[in-house]
Amino acid sequence: MRQVKIQHISNPEAFKKQLLNWSQQFDEVIWLDSNNYAQKYSSYDAVLAVEAFTVFQTDYFDAFNQLKEYQSLTNDWIFGYLSYDLKNDVEHLSSNNHDELGFSDLSFFQPKKLFFLKGHVLETHYLNLVEDELEQDLKSINDLNYEKRDYLDNNIKIKLRIHKDEYFNKLNELLSHIQRGDIYEASFCQEFYAENTTINPFETYQQLNAISKPPFATFLKLYDKYLLSASPERYIKKEGLKITSQPIKGTAKRSLDKTEDEQLIKSLSEDIKERSENVMIVDLVRNDLSKTAIKGSVNVEELCKVYTFDQVHQMISTVTSQVNESTHPVDIIKTTFPMGSMTGAPKISAMKIIEELEETKRGLYSGAVGYFSPDNDFDFNVVIRSILYNETNRYVSYSVGGAITAKSEPLKEYEECLVKAKAMREVLEG
Repeated sequence: MRQVKIQHISNPEAFKKQLLNWSQQFDEVIWLDSNNYAQKYSSYDAVLAVEAFTVFQTDYFDAFNQLKEYQSLTNDWIFGYLSYDLKNDVEHLSSNNHDELGFSDLSFFQPKKLFFLKGHVLETHYLNLVEDELEQDLKSINDLNYEKRDYLDNNIKIKLRIHKDEYFNKLNELLSHIQRGDIYEASFCQEFYAENTTINPFETYQQLNAISKPPFATFLKLYDKYLLSASPERYIKKEGLKITSQPIKGTAKRSLDKTEDEQLIKSLSEDIKERSENVMIVDLVRNDLSKTAIKGSVNVEELCKVYTFDQVHQMISTVTSQVNESTHPVDIIKTTFPMGSMTGAPKISAMKIIEELEETKRGLYSGAVGYFSPDNDFDFNVVIRSILYNETNRYVSYSVGGAITAKSEPLKEYEECLVKAKAMREVLEG
């Protein structure tokens, strides 16, 4: 059982910084921040889950069934992530690429302490065994003075896992698969990394978030592994019996010149290639949602709408469905995972081909972070625009990708990758 307390916060922005700073003492931390972005369907401005009461970690084998059991048994708030490689539990697939990060395929925990912030209202949910710590915790949070510290201790040198010429070769191979009709779209990703590197994860996240301000920002710490995410994309949300998925496909850079920036929005919204990328994935998402939907309830609420973020413009569609009360929430995720925007179409063929051509095991990149509520609701982002860090191995990594279709030009796709990588590179190279 949890003790719930509601109170007024006079300065939410300052409180958010203090709250995240305070959380750094714990081994298990998940922080979700919408950055007050005006995108539809946001439940909270920010959420913090800390200090595990129970933990569930596993590799991909039978992972969704085990998660279903854990979620049903706890019947409580659980927070965690689904790595991309859970595809191997859903389909007869494998992941054999290079992996220096070493994240588990799936990890969730039941937090002792939970904070939900919406406007000026703070809601705390403390497990009964720690409820007497709440007042002292709030005092500690409010007394914290946030002091900016150096977040890099050395001159980071970013390396490419796939060099430019090799990238073009791989893209041409992908295009030949498309021309042969094996697939008609695939999300192809490449890794940028730094070895023997130490960063301050908290400060690095603050920097990344400050220059991106995305609606699905995440700071995740699980022991020696960190995710610092400036994700603009929601994977899937369940609220009551309504399911919402919001795939992103289509990217354009920003301009400081207002007229030029408006022209970039207009060009993106009218770009035939970008729209066709998005529509293909919308069809895939509709098909995935239909597996658990009440017949006839799958609906495209928004098609190819351009949203603006601090770093880029993005084309986003919103697909919804209704489910029966008896449908298990984990089944809704299992039948839609991995998300279409990070795989391609047809999904299984695309996943097989990108596994052959990519050099890095995706792991948490292009997976999802989020939570299940005691009411069987959930909300998960897509892990993109993110820095991943293994503190023990002193290894820092970020990956970027793009949707490859018959109309793709390798040089333009490469340039789009660099646009998406800009914020992470800026932060890591100071």
